[in-house]
Amino acid sequence: MVRRQLRGRGIRDERVLAAMGRVPRELFVPDELRPYAYDDAALPIGLGQTISQPYMVARICAELELRGTEKVLDVGTGSGYQAAVLSELAREVHTIERLPELAARARASLAAAGYADRVTVHEGDGTLGLEPEAPFDAIAVAAAAPELPATLYDQLEPRGRLVVPLGRGLHQMLELVVRSPEGPARRRAVPCRFVPLVGQEGFAQHPPG
Repeated sequence: MVRRQLRGRGIRDERVLAAMGRVPRELFVPDELRPYAYDDAALPIGLGQTISQPYMVARICAELELRGTEKVLDVGTGSGYQAAVLSELAREVHTIERLPELAARARASLAAAGYADRVTVHEGDGTLGLEPEAPFDAIAVAAAAPELPATLYDQLEPRGRLVVPLGRGLHQMLELVVRSPEGPARRRAVPCRFVPLVGQEGFAQHPPG
């Protein structure tokens, strides 16, 4: 996975590559899908959600440019896999999931993989961030929003970095947004396809493709 899917497709951050190599992805997918855990694809985890393609997880982490001292928010816990990878790269990781059943599964998977003490799982509307723990040096969003969630941006430290997929259906772009004195500094990264970000500052419900 690291050699072909990540390094071979342009991921150059050695800390990210090492982190992806350490996290046991098979512990974050349903038992029947474990043979496919390291495939170059997103996989269903139930309740209409997916575990992101390994390349996209690595790309999000690389765009955040973490160095090990940061406090990070992961929006859309899902399986818990991205939070585990982030915990290999940052000082403190909080992750938030709107579906209680997925949050419970993620806690179990994180514990099984040895990350229970390194990731704190919260339940709630991820589009509103996590005010009690803000501000964050970096925020990673694993679902597509119709536009930049203002509350997430406001919970960034100055010069903090937010990576979020923006758009609908097949028309999404993974964007890096940096908090600057002049306002959001945005840079398009790569086309992507994520499940919708549902919540007050996301989609009210799953939109049609």
